[in-house]
Amino acid sequence: MTAPPRIGLDEVIEKSGRVGVLMGGASAEREISLKSGQEILQGLLSAGIDAHAVDWSGALGHDFIDNAFDRYFIALHGRGGEDGQIQAVLELMGVPYTGTRVLGCSLAMDKIRAKLILLGAGMLTPPFEVIDAESDAGAVIEKLGLPLIIKPAREGSSFGITKVESDIEFDEAFGNARKFDDAVLAERWIEGRDYTLSIVSDAALPIIRVETPHEFYDYAAKYIDDTTQYICPCGLSPDEERNTAELALAAFAALDGRGWGRVDFMRGEDSRMWLIEFNTVPGMTDHSLVPMAARQAGLSFEELVLSILASSF
Repeated sequence: MTAPPRIGLDEVIEKSGRVGVLMGGASAEREISLKSGQEILQGLLSAGIDAHAVDWSGALGHDFIDNAFDRYFIALHGRGGEDGQIQAVLELMGVPYTGTRVLGCSLAMDKIRAKLILLGAGMLTPPFEVIDAESDAGAVIEKLGLPLIIKPAREGSSFGITKVESDIEFDEAFGNARKFDDAVLAERWIEGRDYTLSIVSDAALPIIRVETPHEFYDYAAKYIDDTTQYICPCGLSPDEERNTAELALAAFAALDGRGWGRVDFMRGEDSRMWLIEFNTVPGMTDHSLVPMAARQAGLSFEELVLSILASSF
């Protein structure tokens, strides 16, 4: 894996104009977004960009519409900011913004639709069932096996996700996911190791292997605990890493991802790579994976945020 080309970063600084860093929002990931946004803001300022924080409430008031920015760096996580809604507004306003456009954000945020597209493209993603309050737990378990994962279809940062190891846990796990979304899916549990690949300037960065003592890479493991380990180089052979990067880029393109993002995998005990989740506005906090991968590729944080800002042109 190589770093994205640095040619043109001086031009990005010269031509960016006044940049608004959109952060906050009204989703369950608001606090994470604020942390990401502040890190991005400081990186842009250090690089010489005329950048300004925009703590968005989630509403389209005049405090947002009347802002005179030449472009936006989107640091919003979750619904409203990562699902195509704010991207559609900016399209209508004619203001450039970073990253994936409306369609790609909508598809990547919806785990059910994303999986259907991957399956249609012949890519490997864990078998799943869309479930509701009337679903027969026994039938779902018979099809997917135990353990399984129940998760909201349009949520990030592992909010509402539960590992289910017996039929008596099924209803409670569904109720937990339903608090976050009215669309819920059950997914086969893949026994293996977690990997993640970051994309910047449409190029793959080094793959990171994630190890946590938690049952899975949950919210605490992502943002709070210091027990999570991030291994890079990830331990895959050069051929495996190259093939995985090609798969990630192809899957991201199938969902119309653009500019930057992150693809999460599980490597099963049979060594197959299962596509799990896509992030079109990944976290940029001090615990986040994209900055880690960028450092491994030799990119400073300032170069990273400039490379992402370049996607707004």
